[in-house]
Amino acid sequence: MGFYLNSVFPFAGYQEMESDVYFVDKSLLVCELVPALGKRNRYFCITRPRRFGKSVMANMVGAFFEKDVDGRSLFADLAIAKEDIYEKHLNKHNVIYIDFSKIPEKLDDYQSYIDRISDGIKQDFLQAYPELKFDKDMAVWDILFYVFQKTNDKFIFVMDEWDAVFQLPFVTEDNKKEYLLFLKTLLKDQVYVELAYMTGVLPIAKYSDGSELNMFVEYSMATRAKFSEYFGFLDSEVDKLYETYLSVEQKPKITREDLRIWYDGYFTKSGNRIYNPRSVVCALTDNELANYWTSSGTYDSVFTYIKNNVAEVREDLPLLFAGETVRSDIQEYAATAMQLNTKDEIYSAMVVYGLLTYENGCVSIPNKELKDSFANTMKKEESLGYIYNLARESIKMVNATLAGDIKTMAEILKFAHDTESPIFSYNSEIELSAVVNLVYLAARNEYRVEREDKAGEGYVDFIFYPECKSADAFILELKIDSTPEEAIQQIRDKNYVLRFKGKLGEKPKYTGKVLAVGISYDKKTKVHSCKVEVLE
Repeated sequence: MGFYLNSVFPFAGYQEMESDVYFVDKSLLVCELVPALGKRNRYFCITRPRRFGKSVMANMVGAFFEKDVDGRSLFADLAIAKEDIYEKHLNKHNVIYIDFSKIPEKLDDYQSYIDRISDGIKQDFLQAYPELKFDKDMAVWDILFYVFQKTNDKFIFVMDEWDAVFQLPFVTEDNKKEYLLFLKTLLKDQVYVELAYMTGVLPIAKYSDGSELNMFVEYSMATRAKFSEYFGFLDSEVDKLYETYLSVEQKPKITREDLRIWYDGYFTKSGNRIYNPRSVVCALTDNELANYWTSSGTYDSVFTYIKNNVAEVREDLPLLFAGETVRSDIQEYAATAMQLNTKDEIYSAMVVYGLLTYENGCVSIPNKELKDSFANTMKKEESLGYIYNLARESIKMVNATLAGDIKTMAEILKFAHDTESPIFSYNSEIELSAVVNLVYLAARNEYRVEREDKAGEGYVDFIFYPECKSADAFILELKIDSTPEEAIQQIRDKNYVLRFKGKLGEKPKYTGKVLAVGISYDKKTKVHSCKVEVLE
């Protein structure tokens, strides 16, 4: 057992994860890999946003295949144990496990970084094959070939965070080329490679010109269906986790619907919708809904991506925030360009890093956790112009609505319309709803805002659910070329207020007043009209 060769690290890492009360069994991934052992198409690169289970699965793959550990204690009760391949392959292979994100203390140059890995592998082989007496000054790939030649032993390579090196401050452009050459020489067309399983955030095409690592088939969330069910949580898996949560939490504060609203919404090429796994587990563990993922890394700032092209992207932000989709040609290779200048480049990067999701040629914001990140950007970045100004006005709009001050409400909506943005042409309710999202942006601090939510006998445009159950709630209906009175009448006729009533025999979920808010816009007169009534 060495530091890289048949290391204890993947076993220990997966054991720690499996012991968690909110563990999800994804062990059937192994079934996707076994048919490729020793075959020409044996190179896999899985790319996903941060915290979508890449390292967990890399640890699982290493723990399952590698010799020198007994994996039965880990896998006997998992789905893979029922498969025919289980006995044949469990702990029967040599595994070289490399986590490229692991950096020792005081390391500040690329050569030391890569020498540490290369020398570590050499040292492991000197200990594992003392009878071969090879020269330690040989290149690591020459040693591996020599071992194969003498013993016929092959090796599974499990490489986690392959792209971490590109984010290191001391790595130069020449170093990046050297690194790609290192991986190519180590892996490409080498007979000692039984399988290569590699993970990262960034697809290879962003760094390679296509020749160095073109033996890998890349599997991203947006563009490839294979492996999609193994990264992120499916609806059925969250159902089971929630059952566990209810059984272990004495005073559960989270509903199943809360998890969907906050953390669901990522589309995969296979058509599945998946949840952010880190956020789900953290929320259930803490018994609290929060932005666990978007506050955990430097690449999670919306403004990081849009700052080079605020003018173009600015027009899309209200639509995205309103829950609409925006057409985009996703080009994943562009995501790490030094300058993200076009909308497609910007949206491509945001999809790769998980800030947007992609389906059928369109991008959208997947869930509340990400909407909060967009909201923070719109409220604090003055370069966003009218969006920033409207966001600042939103506090007045919320207070005016709760007070029934329809004059102030109409003035703020007119202020929105008087901007020069083409989105404020109000040719449809979609555009009007985008404006409403902006002028009520501040409400998201104290309300859960749902658009086109099922209520009573139909779908209401907006429902504002207060976080404080004793606060006033409000239901908002929009009308073009109509009147606010008709909007309120629709709220009453379709009994939308039932959304705030508990089930028969239960106490109401909300004890404050429920307000009916009607907003209309006349395209000819360009006049906004508002009305607020208390629903009984």
